[in-house]
Amino acid sequence: MSIETVGIIGAGAWGTALALVAGRAGRTTIVSDRDPAIVAAINQHGAGPAHLGETALPISASEDGGEAAAADILILAVPAQKLREAATELAGAVRADQPIVVAAKGIELSTGKRLSEVLGETLPSAKIAVLSGPSFAADVAKNLPTAVTVAAPDEVLARDICQALGGPAFRPYAETDIIGVEIGGALKNVMAIAAGIVAGRGLGASASAALVARGFAEMRRFAEAFGARPETLMGLSGLGDIILTCSSAQSRNFSVGLALGDSRPIPDLLAEGIATASIAQRLADEKGILMPITAAVASVLARAISVDEAIDELMSRPLRTEAD
Repeated sequence: MSIETVGIIGAGAWGTALALVAGRAGRTTIVSDRDPAIVAAINQHGAGPAHLGETALPISASEDGGEAAAADILILAVPAQKLREAATELAGAVRADQPIVVAAKGIELSTGKRLSEVLGETLPSAKIAVLSGPSFAADVAKNLPTAVTVAAPDEVLARDICQALGGPAFRPYAETDIIGVEIGGALKNVMAIAAGIVAGRGLGASASAALVARGFAEMRRFAEAFGARPETLMGLSGLGDIILTCSSAQSRNFSVGLALGDSRPIPDLLAEGIATASIAQRLADEKGILMPITAAVASVLARAISVDEAIDELMSRPLRTEAD
């Protein structure tokens, strides 16, 4: 399909960065946001969120989500736990067979459903895709080299979306394993909290490396149990994303872990891993999936155990082969 116009719901950091991507790729782009001040700033000054710098946005904005939904494709850049609400509000504006791209990373807390499944329930006639991978909004806004994955059950659709958004500094790769891409993007946020705890507690580089490796093993086990291809997790949306978010305080989830490890209050910011840890552990328990790091993070976040108790529990687990 020919994609000339792109609509984006949500003018936060990630939605704004993706709007820049679409604009740089030559697509006519409109962003919808509920905040009239944000909409006015974009339309009057081309201004995005302050923490993305002074980059002017080559787009228009509206408070009416229907205007964004009129585009050839629609990208939903809203928080994972707000996706159902946003999609429900758009139900009357979305066309049959319209491609809709989920740009959030998470699992719905109340139902345990992947975000594409949430869209399947709320917008059943849409063609669903997801965008995931190692990408900080600030880097994308600065036009720094970035590679991501676009997954859809229909490979042709995934390729069309990649073609529409791709540019010299933004390289999307097409994929059909939407389950693996979604689970990799969701669970890496949990591992980023764990990595932040390790850094905040001053446990050293060796512990950090072990955490990432064993956390990645958990991600693969979980994904395979839900029908994903294991090789998908070796790509950008799994291995690539866990490397990025487990190594930088630029990650909100890593920042949450840093605060926990340093015995400071959790910062007031959107960290999708907080909700994902809880629901991922519940799903793992239901399916009998071994997820000790995820369980430890969920317990620490719930104040059921302390950071030190979580570390002691992980280090005193029975010795196993690495494949277990």
